[in-house]
Amino acid sequence: MHLKELVKKNRSYRRFFEEERISIEILEEMLDNARLGNSAGNKQPLKYIISNKREINEEIFKTLSWAAYLQDWKGPVAGERPAAYIVILGDSKISKNYLSDPGIASAYILLTAVEHGLGGCIIATIDKKALREILNIKEEYEILYVIALGKPREKVVLEELKENDDIKYYRDSDQVHHVPKRSLKEIIVGKYLEE
Repeated sequence: MHLKELVKKNRSYRRFFEEERISIEILEEMLDNARLGNSAGNKQPLKYIISNKREINEEIFKTLSWAAYLQDWKGPVAGERPAAYIVILGDSKISKNYLSDPGIASAYILLTAVEHGLGGCIIATIDKKALREILNIKEEYEILYVIALGKPREKVVLEELKENDDIKYYRDSDQVHHVPKRSLKEIIVGKYLEE
Protein backbone atom coordinates (compact mmCIF):
# COMPACT_ATOMS: atom_id res chain seq x y z
CA MET A 1 0.00 0.00 0.00
CA HIS A 2 1.34 3.45 -0.90
CA LEU A 3 1.76 6.04 1.84
CA LYS A 4 -1.17 8.18 0.63
CA GLU A 5 -3.49 5.16 0.84
CA LEU A 6 -2.27 4.41 4.38
CA VAL A 7 -2.80 8.05 5.38
CA LYS A 8 -6.34 8.10 3.95
CA LYS A 9 -7.20 4.90 5.86
CA ASN A 10 -5.60 6.22 9.04
CA ARG A 11 -8.73 7.77 10.57
CA SER A 12 -9.78 8.20 14.20
CA TYR A 13 -11.74 4.98 14.67
CA ARG A 14 -13.79 4.76 17.84
CA ARG A 15 -15.74 1.52 17.38
CA PHE A 16 -14.02 -1.83 16.94
CA PHE A 17 -14.56 -5.56 16.72
CA GLU A 18 -13.51 -6.00 20.34
CA GLU A 19 -13.20 -9.78 20.09
CA GLU A 20 -10.54 -9.47 17.33
CA ARG A 21 -7.36 -9.62 19.41
CA ILE A 22 -4.12 -7.80 18.56
CA SER A 23 -0.98 -9.84 19.12
CA ILE A 24 1.95 -8.70 21.23
CA GLU A 25 4.09 -9.01 18.08
CA ILE A 26 2.00 -6.41 16.23
CA LEU A 27 1.93 -4.09 19.24
CA GLU A 28 5.71 -4.34 19.56
CA GLU A 29 6.11 -3.72 15.81
CA MET A 30 4.11 -0.49 16.23
CA LEU A 31 6.46 0.62 19.00
CA ASP A 32 9.54 -0.46 17.10
CA ASN A 33 8.49 1.77 14.20
CA ALA A 34 7.79 4.63 16.63
CA ARG A 35 11.20 4.08 18.23
CA LEU A 36 12.96 4.36 14.87
CA GLY A 37 11.15 7.59 13.98
CA ASN A 38 12.32 11.16 14.39
CA SER A 39 12.88 12.61 17.87
CA ALA A 40 13.52 16.28 18.72
CA GLY A 41 17.20 16.61 19.64
CA ASN A 42 17.27 12.79 19.39
CA LYS A 43 16.46 12.73 23.12
CA GLN A 44 13.99 9.84 22.71
CA PRO A 45 12.05 10.68 25.90
CA LEU A 46 8.99 8.55 25.21
CA LYS A 47 8.13 5.32 27.03
CA TYR A 48 5.09 3.11 26.54
CA ILE A 49 2.72 0.74 28.26
CA ILE A 50 0.88 -1.77 26.09
CA SER A 51 -2.16 -3.85 26.92
CA ASN A 52 -4.18 -6.42 25.04
CA LYS A 53 -5.43 -8.00 28.28
CA ARG A 54 -9.23 -7.72 28.53
CA GLU A 55 -9.42 -7.07 32.27
CA ILE A 56 -6.84 -4.28 32.07
CA ASN A 57 -8.45 -2.88 28.90
CA GLU A 58 -11.76 -2.56 30.76
CA GLU A 59 -10.06 -0.52 33.47
CA ILE A 60 -8.22 1.69 30.96
CA PHE A 61 -11.49 2.28 29.08
CA LYS A 62 -13.09 3.77 32.21
CA THR A 63 -10.42 6.51 32.33
CA LEU A 64 -11.04 7.80 28.79
CA SER A 65 -13.42 10.31 27.21
CA TRP A 66 -14.55 9.76 23.63
CA ALA A 67 -15.47 12.04 20.67
CA ALA A 68 -16.15 15.51 22.06
CA TYR A 69 -18.17 16.58 18.98
CA LEU A 70 -20.59 13.66 19.40
CA GLN A 71 -22.37 15.05 22.45
CA ASP A 72 -24.97 12.26 22.73
CA TRP A 73 -22.41 9.45 22.45
CA LYS A 74 -20.64 8.24 25.58
CA GLY A 75 -18.17 6.01 23.78
CA PRO A 76 -18.16 2.50 22.38
CA VAL A 77 -20.42 -0.08 23.99
CA ALA A 78 -19.26 -3.53 25.11
CA GLY A 79 -18.31 -5.52 22.02
CA GLU A 80 -17.21 -2.35 20.20
CA ARG A 81 -14.42 -1.33 22.54
CA PRO A 82 -10.68 -1.40 21.73
CA ALA A 83 -8.85 -4.71 21.68
CA ALA A 84 -5.61 -3.06 22.80
CA TYR A 85 -4.17 0.16 24.13
CA ILE A 86 -0.83 1.93 23.97
CA VAL A 87 -0.21 4.50 26.69
CA ILE A 88 2.36 7.11 25.65
CA LEU A 89 4.49 8.40 28.50
CA GLY A 90 7.09 11.15 28.71
CA ASP A 91 10.13 10.28 30.80
CA SER A 92 10.77 13.46 32.83
CA LYS A 93 14.25 12.19 33.75
CA ILE A 94 15.20 12.57 30.09
CA SER A 95 13.24 15.74 29.25
CA LYS A 96 10.36 17.83 30.54
CA ASN A 97 9.49 19.10 27.05
CA TYR A 98 8.42 16.36 24.67
CA LEU A 99 7.98 18.73 21.70
CA SER A 100 6.75 16.93 18.58
CA ASP A 101 7.79 13.43 19.65
CA PRO A 102 4.34 12.16 20.80
CA GLY A 103 2.72 13.27 17.52
CA ILE A 104 5.43 11.67 15.40
CA ALA A 105 5.33 8.43 17.41
CA SER A 106 1.52 8.31 17.23
CA ALA A 107 1.61 8.68 13.46
CA TYR A 108 4.03 5.76 13.08
CA ILE A 109 2.01 3.63 15.50
CA LEU A 110 -1.25 4.27 13.66
CA LEU A 111 0.22 3.84 10.17
CA THR A 112 1.60 0.47 11.30
CA ALA A 113 -1.88 -0.39 12.60
CA VAL A 114 -3.44 0.45 9.22
CA GLU A 115 -0.84 -1.69 7.47
CA HIS A 116 -2.17 -4.63 9.54
CA GLY A 117 -5.85 -3.89 8.76
CA LEU A 118 -6.32 -2.22 12.14
CA GLY A 119 -7.17 1.30 13.24
CA GLY A 120 -7.03 3.47 16.27
CA CYS A 121 -7.75 6.74 17.98
CA ILE A 122 -5.42 9.06 19.88
CA ILE A 123 -7.10 10.09 23.13
CA ALA A 124 -5.95 13.07 25.16
CA THR A 125 -8.90 13.42 27.55
CA ILE A 126 -7.80 11.01 30.26
CA ASP A 127 -8.39 10.67 33.98
CA LYS A 128 -4.64 10.56 34.50
CA LYS A 129 -4.79 10.03 38.25
CA ALA A 130 -6.98 6.94 37.86
CA LEU A 131 -4.91 5.59 34.95
CA ARG A 132 -1.69 6.08 36.93
CA GLU A 133 -3.15 4.02 39.79
CA ILE A 134 -4.54 1.27 37.54
CA LEU A 135 -1.26 0.78 35.67
CA ASN A 136 1.10 1.59 38.58
CA ILE A 137 2.78 4.32 36.54
CA LYS A 138 5.76 5.90 38.29
CA GLU A 139 5.59 9.65 38.98
CA GLU A 140 8.60 10.29 36.74
CA TYR A 141 6.46 9.35 33.72
CA GLU A 142 4.02 11.97 32.45
CA ILE A 143 0.91 10.47 30.85
CA LEU A 144 0.66 12.12 27.43
CA TYR A 145 -1.85 10.14 25.34
CA VAL A 146 -3.62 6.81 25.08
CA ILE A 147 -4.01 5.17 21.70
CA ALA A 148 -7.04 2.88 21.44
CA LEU A 149 -6.56 0.11 18.87
CA GLY A 150 -8.60 -2.57 17.15
CA LYS A 151 -10.12 -3.79 13.93
CA PRO A 152 -12.42 -0.93 12.84
CA ARG A 153 -16.14 -1.60 13.10
CA GLU A 154 -17.15 1.70 11.56
CA LYS A 155 -16.84 3.40 8.21
CA VAL A 156 -15.09 6.76 8.21
CA VAL A 157 -15.20 8.97 5.11
CA LEU A 158 -13.29 12.14 4.28
CA GLU A 159 -15.09 15.12 2.81
CA GLU A 160 -13.65 18.32 1.40
CA LEU A 161 -14.55 21.25 3.60
CA LYS A 162 -16.48 23.90 1.68
CA GLU A 163 -16.29 27.60 2.54
CA ASN A 164 -18.21 28.38 5.76
CA ASP A 165 -18.71 24.65 6.49
CA ASP A 166 -18.25 23.36 10.02
CA ILE A 167 -15.04 21.44 10.73
CA LYS A 168 -16.80 19.18 13.25
CA TYR A 169 -16.94 15.49 12.42
CA TYR A 170 -20.36 13.84 12.63
CA ARG A 171 -22.24 10.59 12.10
CA ASP A 172 -25.10 10.28 9.65
CA SER A 173 -28.27 8.22 10.14
CA ASP A 174 -26.43 5.09 8.90
CA GLN A 175 -23.72 5.69 11.56
CA VAL A 176 -21.12 6.53 8.89
CA HIS A 177 -18.54 8.86 10.43
CA HIS A 178 -17.84 11.95 8.27
CA VAL A 179 -14.64 14.00 8.65
CA PRO A 180 -14.42 17.36 6.84
CA LYS A 181 -10.90 18.28 5.64
CA ARG A 182 -9.62 21.62 4.36
CA SER A 183 -8.51 21.59 0.71
CA LEU A 184 -4.86 21.61 -0.33
CA LYS A 185 -5.47 25.00 -1.98
CA GLU A 186 -6.72 26.46 1.32
CA ILE A 187 -3.78 25.33 3.42
CA ILE A 188 -1.04 26.58 1.09
CA VAL A 189 -0.81 30.30 1.81
CA GLY A 190 2.39 31.00 -0.10
CA LYS A 191 4.50 29.55 -2.93
CA TYR A 192 8.09 30.37 -3.86
CA LEU A 193 8.98 27.85 -6.53
CA GLU A 194 11.58 27.48 -9.26
CA GLU A 195 10.08 27.35 -12.72
